[in-house]
Amino acid sequence: MKAINLFLLAALVGIELILGIVVARVIFYPQNLIGEGVLSLFQSGLMMSQIFIQFGYVLIVISLINFLFELYSYFKDEAKFQLRFSKLALSLLIFILSLFFVFYFTAFIIQAQALGESATQSDEFKSMHAASEVVMKIILIMQVFLYFLSFKIAKKV
Repeated sequence: MKAINLFLLAALVGIELILGIVVARVIFYPQNLIGEGVLSLFQSGLMMSQIFIQFGYVLIVISLINFLFELYSYFKDEAKFQLRFSKLALSLLIFILSLFFVFYFTAFIIQAQALGESATQSDEFKSMHAASEVVMKIILIMQVFLYFLSFKIAKKV
C-alpha cells in the first residue's frame, strides 16, 4: 500500500512538472513551433484551462488518497510520532490547497474566460492567475517534501 501511495505521489509530481514546463510552453507559445497566427493568448488559455480541469480531478483524488494513507499510517503506528504527524499535516495541507486550486482558482479562471477575452485582461484576473500559479508551486514543493519524508521514515524504522 505504501508503494502505491508513493508511486501515485511521484506520478502526480511528474504530471505537474510536465504540465508546467512542457505543456504550458507549447500551448502558450505555439508560434515558436509553427509560426505566427496560430493561437491567440486567449485561445491558448482556453485550451490550458481544459487541461487543468482534467488535471484537477487527478490532483484531488491522489491528494485525498495520500491524506487517507497518511491518516491510516498515523494511527496504525505511533513510532516516530513527530515525523508521522508532520507527514499527516503536510498531506492535509496538500489536500486543502488542492481543493482551493480546483474549486476556487480554476473555477474563477473558467468563469472569467466565459465572460470573454476582455475579462481575462483585467488586473483581478491577472492577480488570481498569478496566485493560482503560486499555489500550484507550493503544492508541488510540499509533495516533494512529503515524498522524501517517506524515505526518511523508512530508513529509520
